[in-house]
Amino acid sequence: MADIEVESTCEEGYTVESVINGEWELIVDALSENGPSPNEVLAADYASCYIPALRVAADKYGHEDIGSVNVDVAAELDEDDDLESIDFHVEVEESLADEEQDIIELAEDICHVHSALQDELHAEITIESGV
Repeated sequence: MADIEVESTCEEGYTVESVINGEWELIVDALSENGPSPNEVLAADYASCYIPALRVAADKYGHEDIGSVNVDVAAELDEDDDLESIDFHVEVEESLADEEQDIIELAEDICHVHSALQDELHAEITIESGV
């Protein structure tokens, strides 16, 4: 048995309904009419993976409770609607002091989505802590 099993079905058009590990349902629509597009899902998934990775990285630098974390994602598409760039603006409630850049880099190493993307699509990340 695979670690991740997804059953995806498209009855008609461009809307795909997926069941993940027999438990979670996800609707993705290439036209963004019945759900988010694959690119929108990827942008959200990237942020959803990066936030826990940032928490783990901060903890490894002695910041046990960094409070609320918010990531604003801005993704650009090229003329073929392929992802061209992804930017994260991260706001962290507690200050990460002088370790911000080290924590960002460790979080990138921890984030599974970051590891899976092409180098040119890795998010450019800015961070504000102590906000």
